[in-house]
Amino acid sequence: MLSHVYLGTDDFERSLRFWAAIAREMGLRFRFEDGERGWAGWQPADADRPLFLIGRPENGAPASIGNGTMIAFNLGSHALVDRVHALALALGGRDEGAPGLRPHYHPNYYGAYFRDRDGHKIGLACHRPDGGSSP
Repeated sequence: MLSHVYLGTDDFERSLRFWAAIAREMGLRFRFEDGERGWAGWQPADADRPLFLIGRPENGAPASIGNGTMIAFNLGSHALVDRVHALALALGGRDEGAPGLRPHYHPNYYGAYFRDRDGHKIGLACHRPDGGSSP
């Protein structure tokens, strides 16, 4: 359904360090980095799309976050949700919701939320009833 997601940043190097570690933990494959243009991207280990991209805004204006905007990653296990959330906080992200079941979404929804170093809200979700196995 999605081709790519792009999160803007005003500090490309800081954002790259943050997201490179998060992407690695989630099992995403590094696709490219262009430091001169200030953008980088990752993709699923077994596919070319969707891409997850970070970078400076093309129009040169400051990056901003959307009110009500959230990007959520579908992860394969409760343990991976826990690990990625903890890593995000250790790297300077802000907690927006600790890992746990959220049955008000559906009975098997296990999720966590954080804001990255630029303030973008990120969701982490596992939809498996048994918690899945860690990749």
